Amino acid sequence: MGIAIGFISAPGTVEEAKAMVASNDVAHGEEGTESMSEGTPAMPEDGTTSMRAEEDHGALTEHDGNAAQAHGGEHDASHDEHLLHQLQNKPWAALYVAAFFFFMIALGVLAFYAIQRAAQAGWSPLLFRVMEGITAYLVPGGIIVFVILLLSVLHMNHLFVWMDADVVAHDEIIQNKSGYLDPTFFLIRAAVYLGGWIAYREYSRKLSLAQDDSDDNSKFKLNFRISAAFLVFYLISESMMSWDWIMSVDPHWFSTLFGWYVFASMMVSAVTVIAMVAIYLKSRGYLPDVNDSHIHDLAKFMFGFSIFWTYLWFSQFMLIWYSNIPEEVTYYVTRIADYRLPFFGMVALNFLFPVLLLMNSDYKRINWFVLMTGIVILAGHYMDIFNMVMPATVGDQWYIGIPEIGAILFFAGAFIFWVFKALTSAPLQPKRNPFIEESKHFHY
Repeated sequence: MGIAIGFISAPGTVEEAKAMVASNDVAHGEEGTESMSEGTPAMPEDGTTSMRAEEDHGALTEHDGNAAQAHGGEHDASHDEHLLHQLQNKPWAALYVAAFFFFMIALGVLAFYAIQRAAQAGWSPLLFRVMEGITAYLVPGGIIVFVILLLSVLHMNHLFVWMDADVVAHDEIIQNKSGYLDPTFFLIRAAVYLGGWIAYREYSRKLSLAQDDSDDNSKFKLNFRISAAFLVFYLISESMMSWDWIMSVDPHWFSTLFGWYVFASMMVSAVTVIAMVAIYLKSRGYLPDVNDSHIHDLAKFMFGFSIFWTYLWFSQFMLIWYSNIPEEVTYYVTRIADYRLPFFGMVALNFLFPVLLLMNSDYKRINWFVLMTGIVILAGHYMDIFNMVMPATVGDQWYIGIPEIGAILFFAGAFIFWVFKALTSAPLQPKRNPFIEESKHFHY
């Protein structure tokens, strides 16, 4: 319902867009008038002074009129069209941010699962079915993201400005990148990414279930080999995906750290959701062998990846801000000027809160405490994706309203439904994993 309201309320013409902005300006203007009237001193009741005041008022009126005409001249047709596109992008951007965020969680869990398989970790096999259940969302989540990207290529929205031929025709920077930023090539790459991720997930899941009924470890060994190979594909495809799906909304800007930055946000969100789902299932008696040491290890990963994310965020921010190159620093100038609260707020949520809440080792063993910290972390990393996408797509015409909240609730509901549906389709504890006994007796 909230998503639908966002699309219905979006302006259809330039006139409607200007009217929406004007209504907001009037509201702000009334507030400013009240504050000015309160702060204006009383004028003396003197005829000469009154005449001078009237003359000054007339001069100011004439000056304001000239300024308004000059200002109006600047707002030409192209500017008005840009404003229309920003307001039309609002529901699309809200949809895209939420769709990508929950898909990102599933993809991060898949990478973490592959790492555990390739490392032949002994502590985590009890959590494998939890990870496999979460990664089930890759299929519906990936389809939704791909459809949004396809609709962008079909010019149903203006999320990716480089897809507009008129913009490219007058932009030399985008023209120089047109070999890579090509709509058809863009969709082909997206299909390759999604196909590779989903293929590994489905095949690894099949081998994992088959291992339960096998009389040897051949399925386990094959899963080990394909997981190691998948991680090579993942590291390349994840970086390219972050350039394509996130960084290219700002086609003039780039960062060599961006792929790692998105990876860090993805991993901390993924481990957080693994911990939250495991704690819930454990509380309901479905994971009796999962103990506080398993939760402690997940909380350590939450803490560690939060520090890693902060390191990358500060490295990217500090280097660009200190060098003060106009083509680069404008990325942060826009966010600090127009998105100050969400920009600095997400730094607090993603760094200060995890450090303060998870620094103490004992707190990592308190399940409800880890759960509450996880909610804070997920909120912070949603804001991180919000800050990546919104400034380039809606400019300063942003707020967190019904479309944004509706999109979050919709995709959160779809994510929970699909994950728990997958969790009910197979036993939650592997039977013949060679390390299952080590995982059961994992204590420290």
